Amino acid sequence: MIDPSVAIGAELPAQHFSWTARDVQTYHLALGAGSRPTDADELHYLDDAGPQVLPTFATVAATFQATDAPRVQFPGIDIDLAKVVHGTQEITTLGAIPPAGEACSTTRIAEVWDKGKAAVIVQETTTTTLDGTALWRARSSIFARGEGGFGGERGPSPSVAVPNREPDVVLDVPTLPQQALMYRMCGDRNPLHSDPEFALAAGFPAPILHGLCTYGMVCKAVTDGVLGGDAGAVEHFGAKFAGVVYPGETLACRIWDDDGRYLARVTVRDREDAPALTDVVTTTR
Repeated sequence: MIDPSVAIGAELPAQHFSWTARDVQTYHLALGAGSRPTDADELHYLDDAGPQVLPTFATVAATFQATDAPRVQFPGIDIDLAKVVHGTQEITTLGAIPPAGEACSTTRIAEVWDKGKAAVIVQETTTTTLDGTALWRARSSIFARGEGGFGGERGPSPSVAVPNREPDVVLDVPTLPQQALMYRMCGDRNPLHSDPEFALAAGFPAPILHGLCTYGMVCKAVTDGVLGGDAGAVEHFGAKFAGVVYPGETLACRIWDDDGRYLARVTVRDREDAPALTDVVTTTR
């Protein structure tokens, strides 16, 4: 059920939360950090006192301690979780995220689009310290299958064109068979990523990897591959989720340097380069 007249512009309850260096370490391990356990650059993600923080940690910081499956219930919106997949995600940081802190996030429903057979719901979130200092902004969308047809506007379909040449860098990003089970420890307990029967009922032959896990792994790959491993240099990281990834598959991340922006497309090598992420944009400070 979607009522755009109620949903659009609605503000969700504010979330107050805190995080520790241990949470940051857990998140990075869930993305595969530590695969080179004697590499000093790699160990910067796992330092006990002050690990550097990937900007994509912002996607889990507020819900890191969650132990229940999420619910897609907002003002004017009530959707079965099995129908929902992530559409897009963007994070813009206002400086390097500290390895520990306390913050407050406020979220509003910015847009609701009727795609006919599906609906797209766009949320915008602002996160600040308790004294009001801005930490990061996020914009994300979810794609709800079978929830269109409510008479709303179709909305835009933007895309990011990559340069018409071979990529400057190609990186292989392996995922582990247990990757989704590790990532769910970061607070995303959607059974689509852990329960074979739930996944089958949702139309997938097996549990799929969290889109935000793929998103975080690619951000780390770009950071390590073209930014010298400096997570604090990333100002903005955005992507569109273009297909599913199954734990254990290897991703191919093709990166173009586009006058200071790094553009990427990510495919699944194991399935003839099936798309995983498109419109991947990284900008730096």
